Amino acid sequence: MVEISGFRGIIYNQNKIQALDDVMSPPYDIISEDMQNQLYEKHIHNFVKLILGKQQPNDTETNNRYTRAHQLFTQWLQEHILIQSEKEAIYPYKIQFTLNNIQKTMNGFFTLLKIDPTYTQVKAHEHTLSKPKADRLNLMRACHANLEPIQLLYIDEKDIIRATIDKNLSEPIINVQGYDGFTHTLWKIDQPEIIKQIKTYLQNQNLFIADGHHRYQTAINYAQEQQKQTEKNILNASYNYRMVILANIFDKGLAILPTHRLIQNIDINLEDLTTKLQSYFVVEKKPVQSTDAEQTAKHIMQAIQTKTDHKFALYTKENYLILTLKDEKSMDDFAQDHSESWRKLDVSILHKLVLEKLMNITQQNLEDHVKYTRVDSEAIQQVHNGKYILSFLMNATKIDELKKIAEQGEHMPQKSTYFLPKMLSGLVSYKM
Repeated sequence: MVEISGFRGIIYNQNKIQALDDVMSPPYDIISEDMQNQLYEKHIHNFVKLILGKQQPNDTETNNRYTRAHQLFTQWLQEHILIQSEKEAIYPYKIQFTLNNIQKTMNGFFTLLKIDPTYTQVKAHEHTLSKPKADRLNLMRACHANLEPIQLLYIDEKDIIRATIDKNLSEPIINVQGYDGFTHTLWKIDQPEIIKQIKTYLQNQNLFIADGHHRYQTAINYAQEQQKQTEKNILNASYNYRMVILANIFDKGLAILPTHRLIQNIDINLEDLTTKLQSYFVVEKKPVQSTDAEQTAKHIMQAIQTKTDHKFALYTKENYLILTLKDEKSMDDFAQDHSESWRKLDVSILHKLVLEKLMNITQQNLEDHVKYTRVDSEAIQQVHNGKYILSFLMNATKIDELKKIAEQGEHMPQKSTYFLPKMLSGLVSYKM
């Protein structure tokens, strides 16, 4: 059974922080070193210092980015830079943004979710990696808090939950412009009867992780650690809950963007590869006609648009190839241990047929050879700069494909989905 709960959220004190825009942060996993420096300079109390503090040359086991996050978190609470709600609440959340010249609004709400270690009701669609999990576990151990949410999707075809929430909204408690230029607005609902209505509606649902697979598994690992330390499994212990944002899978403000592949550290003959590709794909070779990466990327993304085919592009400095799969049955020989739905994913076709079969890039050496970008023009520019040998530009995975894969208990290849909009960090936190 899915179990949600209100919580005493921690937010910035607007009597102490005049410009909330200055203390908000992008999610930790998209913060570059340059962005981290900019956020540090933007405000002394910027949230980045908690979620992704700077590493120092003289860091030790007792003095490092995690212990400093704990010290700052404690200090900011004591100094009332951060303040905790008196009542348990859920926190409705809307993000207004423009995508492809279309105005959109994402609707969701912050709540606590009881973790599901078996992934029976909470469905994952990606494998997790050890390094990100270790990093977030160290932060959770130090702060005993959920500083950032993870995002999960529920199914509500009639949009009953959003209607219930919207009917009970008053003045927002936070309204800021994020790093992305999007408008992020937060409310608080602490009426027990409304929380109970939403809780009842969701209890027989399945939830799908959209963004935060590593953090969800980290929450499971942390709870198991706490149970061992206390030698008890207290069902309603705070460590058995995780702060999340829930959104309707049918919400029109949700979008999935493609994640492109950049290839490095490999000796490959492009003519030989092109010949091999013709066994499985219709190959259209086109010259690169512009040095403008954005313009080239735009042309390529238009060329691979399709409603029914499986298409992607292979880009090199001199030319690019539009690859259209000839026959979906080609995947049957290379992925017999996966479902038909998995075999029909563009990312599965790329990874199994092209990277693994033709380029010998397997799951074991994938991290050595493949990097990722969500920016179309970067997939072009990085090859132009000589940092990468070639790139693959992809179409986005569809939400219904994600749902099918997760329901079947399968996992897509790494970095198959990139949800937009990204949640803003610093809006509300949960201390266990």
